[in-house]
Amino acid sequence: MQDQYVLPLVDISKMQSPHLADRLEVAADLDQACKDIGFLYLKGDQFNFAYAKSLVELAKSYFEQDLDTKMQHYIGKSSNHSGYVPIGEEQFAGNSYDLKEAYDVNYDYQGSRTDCPLLGPTLWPAYPNFKTIVSQYYGHLRTISEQIFAAFALALGVKEDFFADKINDAPSQLRLIHYPYNPDIKDAEGIGAHTDYECFTLLLPTAPGLQVLNKAGEWIDIPLIENTLVMNIGDMMEILSNGKYLATKHRVKKVSEERYSFPLFCTCNYDTVIEPVVHTNDSKYKPLIGGEHLFNQTAQTFQYLKQRIASGELVLKNAVPLSSFGLNEKAEAAS
Repeated sequence: MQDQYVLPLVDISKMQSPHLADRLEVAADLDQACKDIGFLYLKGDQFNFAYAKSLVELAKSYFEQDLDTKMQHYIGKSSNHSGYVPIGEEQFAGNSYDLKEAYDVNYDYQGSRTDCPLLGPTLWPAYPNFKTIVSQYYGHLRTISEQIFAAFALALGVKEDFFADKINDAPSQLRLIHYPYNPDIKDAEGIGAHTDYECFTLLLPTAPGLQVLNKAGEWIDIPLIENTLVMNIGDMMEILSNGKYLATKHRVKKVSEERYSFPLFCTCNYDTVIEPVVHTNDSKYKPLIGGEHLFNQTAQTFQYLKQRIASGELVLKNAVPLSSFGLNEKAEAAS
């Protein structure tokens, strides 16, 4: 790790090493960064940033289309919560909404299971090279995420392959997010304060704007570092670590320039029981079903799912309120 940055910088190159000592070195750096803040920069020989460049160029051209064209693949038409997300679709709190549009790509599941609302074939737009370029980036990062899961297993003191059979059909979602610049909007945020629901997130941003709530209760700006991704801990890893790592609240302030952001939310298989990986008598968390938690949190923010709940068409089971994890309100109030 290096200390001259706002966040820790962890090099995961040695996760490809055949030597356990090298992989343990990465795990120790990851462990320290996640205990300290829960947000960090990642770099490594694994990353192919040519794939990232192609994804950014594709997103810029895709979002330039008119709204009617984009709405042909509205997320509410999909079977697995994939598709176009218009401005105003998401609300994290109250009646405010985020000033962003997105295209959400879920794991393009081709199996026979139909009882999980986040599993199924992705709703792909009829846009040149969209599926090819997005799938290339998704597959690339998903492979790297498997190495990161192995590093977390080492950091948490369990077998290195602990997560291997828990992530093979995971509904990990990639979002292509566009924050338009609107100088006439005074106060609205690009995205409100929240924690991510999954285990961890791998984020590729194109411009500043991201802020993180540190453990002192202060919002800090996260600058860009070329050829790195930003990583953060989510709700599920907080539980898996029994609170050793905390899901970290973050937000995107009002953007001062057009901005794109590409988070891959890395999670476990739908039916995985999320509980502390080391069983002790002082477990701080009740077990939950990974996919159920992910869908419950999603359904509390998307308008089309809220409408189904209001009509009785959709009933959530075992849902917890948004922002149930991470720093408590007392710490946040100090910001």
